[in-house]
Amino acid sequence: MHTKDEKLEQFARLLDIMDRLREECPWNAAQTMESIRPLTEEEVYELSDAILRGDAKATSKEIGDLLYHMVFYARIAQEKGDFDIADSINSVCEKMVFRHPHVFGDDRRKLSAKDIADTWELVKAKEKNGNKTIMSGIPVAMPAILKAHSMQEKARGCGFDWEQKEDVWDKVHEELGEVEEAAGEGDPAHMEEEFGDLMFAVINASRLYGIDPEVALNRACEKFRRRFTYLEENTLKKGIKLTDLTLAEMDAIWDEGKSKGL
Repeated sequence: MHTKDEKLEQFARLLDIMDRLREECPWNAAQTMESIRPLTEEEVYELSDAILRGDAKATSKEIGDLLYHMVFYARIAQEKGDFDIADSINSVCEKMVFRHPHVFGDDRRKLSAKDIADTWELVKAKEKNGNKTIMSGIPVAMPAILKAHSMQEKARGCGFDWEQKEDVWDKVHEELGEVEEAAGEGDPAHMEEEFGDLMFAVINASRLYGIDPEVALNRACEKFRRRFTYLEENTLKKGIKLTDLTLAEMDAIWDEGKSKGL
């Protein structure tokens, strides 16, 4: 592992490279925060994939790519006279010091990870220039599953959560019943509302049981992909179109793939 001085040296190298790219590379010079933003989103997903795969080498690479984007944004802001990378780093440093009085302040009580998590949102709410409300810090554009999970975690940080995780199942069953009732009415708007409530409740249940709903749903999608591909391939081998099979025939091939561990 590298020393602190070596880490600082590499960070300074990245800043120097960014300076030259903005000054000497036409493509880099033409970029704006708006043009880079979609690329940053892609990099975040690539980092997430590397972490989920447990690939340390790929994770290291993706962290570097994402760090490059952060430096890029700061350099563009610097050119406008808005702020520079030092301002961004100082901002997060001040934030972390404020949020951890048990480490940097006078309050040196022995706190567990749960103690800290349970009061996290209340500590954040006391920050100067912080979000006006707990939920205002959640981006509107955030994907719905992640948004629901984040909202529930923030509510938990203020003590608004189920006392026993098992209690959530009553809510899930209640929402499922309301979906079935709305489906019977045939009102699309009402069905949309109730389906949303049901999904929010299921995401809440997964959170309470320590399951990442995004990961769980992705794995379910990949499982469906494998099994449907098996169904498709085994049908094509026989020269039969999927549309020519009955549902029972497709189910039989599906179950065959399932029995093979797909």
